[in-house]
Amino acid sequence: MKKKPTSQGIVLKKKYGQHFLQDISFIHSMLDRVDIQNRSVFEIGPGQGALTREILKKDIARLWVFEIDDEWVSYLQKNIHDARFAIKHTNILDVDFSLFASHQPWTLLANLPYQITFPLLHMLQRERDILHEGVIMVQEEVAQKIVATRGRNYGYSSLFFQHYFDWDLMDKVPPKAFYPPPKVFSRLLYFKPKKEPVPIICEQDFWPFIKCCFKQPRRTLRNNLSQTHYALENIPEGLLDMRAQQLTMNDFLYLWNVVRSVDCS
Repeated sequence: MKKKPTSQGIVLKKKYGQHFLQDISFIHSMLDRVDIQNRSVFEIGPGQGALTREILKKDIARLWVFEIDDEWVSYLQKNIHDARFAIKHTNILDVDFSLFASHQPWTLLANLPYQITFPLLHMLQRERDILHEGVIMVQEEVAQKIVATRGRNYGYSSLFFQHYFDWDLMDKVPPKAFYPPPKVFSRLLYFKPKKEPVPIICEQDFWPFIKCCFKQPRRTLRNNLSQTHYALENIPEGLLDMRAQQLTMNDFLYLWNVVRSVDCS
């Protein structure tokens, strides 16, 4: 079936995950959650520019938008004229974040394409020094994984992203708020980098250890770690018989100090 073009005459491209937010109330929720007075703001995947135009109504210092689609880049160039506005015609995942250094800190406001959510979040974790805060639109299931502290959604992603950022669930967004509507609900998610995350000894090795602990979430730590090189003999039996989903970050930090075989101090 031939795809119907948008009112701007542009056919949406599935490979870019284009579902444009149409409901202005959710755009206002994003803007109300952050303080962008005289701040640098960037947006990812602006498409037809609904969020872009609302950001430019605010007294910001600058707005950079990152758009991969040639046709939407041309559309924005023709239809949005503001001295504070700049279009970066590129994939955000290919960007060298040193680009942001001269105008940091930045606020991110974005309705993210679902398929780049986790790659982008990992990029933001690495480059968090340039960030002040932000609000992103993500798939509901992803949002629940990020903020979970126990239970089915709790896992490696929860621990990792909560270690570096503070998170706050905002509005749950129905499919009808987008064009075209996705097949799932979405969620607005506020985040702010933590100024001083708790130091982790041998941090580069700690996160692979966490992945091993959650390899099969319904199995005990003993089962998940039995085929690894980690020294389990010093772990209390009570902990070994628990599932990773039952443990807190403090529990994992304790376990790490017990099992790590390399002294990185």
